[in-house]
This record gives sequence, structure tokens and C-alpha cells, in this order.
Amino acid sequence: MIKNYSNEILDILEKRYPEAECELIHKNSFELLISTVLSAQTTDKKVNQVTERLYAKYKTPQDFAVLNQEELEKEIKEIGLYKNKAKNIIALCKMLISEYNSEVPATKEELIKLPGVGRKTANVVVSNAFGVPAIAVDTHVFRVANRIGLANSEDVTRTEEQLMEVIPVKRWSKAHHLLIFHGRRTCTARKPKCEECPVAAYCNYYKEIRKDC
Repeated sequence: MIKNYSNEILDILEKRYPEAECELIHKNSFELLISTVLSAQTTDKKVNQVTERLYAKYKTPQDFAVLNQEELEKEIKEIGLYKNKAKNIIALCKMLISEYNSEVPATKEELIKLPGVGRKTANVVVSNAFGVPAIAVDTHVFRVANRIGLANSEDVTRTEEQLMEVIPVKRWSKAHHLLIFHGRRTCTARKPKCEECPVAAYCNYYKEIRKDC
């Protein structure tokens, strides 16, 4: 891992992506929670298309909790894994009502108790809705961090831990967005644009490519 260069890498990425922020459109913590649950294995663009009409009809945990699973499935059928997500969303809304006074909890520990909410979703919510420093490791963050050398693990949780070790706490949340933006726009899963990459000089993956040339 390249702890000594983590700030330099983030500085460069901030200049490249000054607009880096959460791309899930939401008005409050509840909408962000639902959108993040929907976003697993689905693009933010598709989620935003679906939630634009979804949140016009359903605005509170109570609105979702009274739906049966088939009703919600029809609303989100364009989303990947929509059947399981519909089931989890209804269940988590009922739990919000019964155990959290219809409020989204502000800690990772409580969020993870909700159906369909894992570490990544919890980190996204506490970071973006409540301003708690966190690094949510999705497929982009995992790929980019391990390619560059900010992490060195085949495990998502260990990658999160390693990033927390090498990145200053005050930069955790922003780093999450920067790595996502870089993964979507430059360090793509297939055919990464290494020749256009502003942090190629630091990147282990790029060094290996050049070595093989």
C-alpha cells in the first residue's frame, strides 16, 4: 500500500473531478437509504430514473410499508434484483416505523440491522446524510483502490479497513466519491484509460502493464 502518497493521489483526483459527490438524487436521509439499497448491481442513472417517479408517489416509510411485495416490484422492475429489493425495502420500512420512530438511524451499527442494508449502504448513508466520515467500498472503489495500491486485498471489508488506514479521516467521505468518479470515468473495469489517467505514475496496475510491454 502507498500510504505516503495517498494525499497526493487524492489531491490529483480532486483537481480532475472537482464535482465528485453522491450521484444518487435524494432530498433526505430516507430517500438516500432507499436509493442506495436499490443501487446494488444497478447504475445510479437507472436508479435515479426509477426513483424520480417512485418518490413522487411514496414519500415516507409508512407509504412503503403498506405496499405488498408485488406492488413495489412493479414500481422498480427495471432495477436489478428487484424482487429481493422490494421485499427488503418493505421490511426495512416496517422496522423503521416499529423501532426507530420512522426515522433513519444515524449510525452504521443501527443501519446494518435493517433488512437489505450492508456495510456499503450504511457507509453511504452516514456519510452523505449525516456527515459522518466513512468510506463505502462499492465495485468501483474496490477496483480502483486495489489497482492503484491504496489497498491490497481481495476482500471488500479488508479493503475498507486498509483505505481507512492510509487516508486521513477528514478525507474519507470525499475519497469515496473521488474513487467512484475515477472508476466510472477513467479506471473502468474493462479497457481502463491508463494513458489518460492523472495518477498513472503512482499506479501498481499501470506499472505492471508497462513492464509487460
